Amino acid sequence: MTKEKTPQLRIVFMGTPEFAVPSMERLLESGHDIATVVTAPDRPAGRGLQISQSPVKQFAVRHNIPVLQPEKLKDPFFIEALRSVHADIFVVVAFRMLPEAIWSMPPKGTINLHGSLLPRYRGAAPINRAVMNGETETGVTTFFLQAEIDTGNVIDRRKVRVGENESAGELHDRMMMIGADCLADTVDLIATGKAIGQPQDQIVAAGEALVHAPKIFRDDCRIDWEQSVDHAHNHVRGLSPYPAAWTIFEEKTLKVYQGKKEHSSHDVLSGIWETDGKSFLRFACSDGWYYALRVQLEGKKTLNVDEFLRGWNK
Repeated sequence: MTKEKTPQLRIVFMGTPEFAVPSMERLLESGHDIATVVTAPDRPAGRGLQISQSPVKQFAVRHNIPVLQPEKLKDPFFIEALRSVHADIFVVVAFRMLPEAIWSMPPKGTINLHGSLLPRYRGAAPINRAVMNGETETGVTTFFLQAEIDTGNVIDRRKVRVGENESAGELHDRMMMIGADCLADTVDLIATGKAIGQPQDQIVAAGEALVHAPKIFRDDCRIDWEQSVDHAHNHVRGLSPYPAAWTIFEEKTLKVYQGKKEHSSHDVLSGIWETDGKSFLRFACSDGWYYALRVQLEGKKTLNVDEFLRGWNK
């Protein structure tokens, strides 16, 4: 018995960062037609302020896919350009919030890949926030877009375990690949008419409080040493490698990218640091010590703590 061939869909793909690139690859491998890509305008980046293309645009250019880079999503010329593609479906991965005039345009709808198990962790920073909160499980979700952000009917969810010492960056890279598979399968379901959207309020357990994932600002990244050592550990790994947790050390900002925790009783004031000047730098928490392992002092390079201490102690 031969397997039924999945109909090919004509897609407009919208995304910007590296997280979106494997999803594009999987859609092409599945035989679908990415007719146009929509991504952020080129911007100056780096110390030399060289004009930089988004990872999604770089992928599109390598595969000879037309690219649209609107400054404003409500620009009538951009909307008409989208309409002229005659796409079956719009696919969104890590892009901006779309106006209704866009997400309601394609006949098979607009779908989004989100880095959490919706309806938990709606918002701009689901991977970071899940790790910062010490979650042991998160996941990816595909859903149909509607007016309110991250609230549309769910098509598929894939669970992902979170390691006790795993950083947000490491989790991001795993979820990027799992999400790409989930998205490709979702598009196949839609192509064959088998996609069933489930309202998110049917997924929420009775009495469950929804956790949100708002955008992260600099003040959110400061380490609160008065909290538990587990809190400090989750905070650091949840912000590593970007935007990075920080504290004040010798009147300068010290970013902490990696560390380890030690539960112990002590009578040291929270936030006080100790070092042997050679191999360790630790900060007092309410119920133990947090050892910084990889750090960056403002204006300096990122170093392992022993390298940092050798330079700092001179």
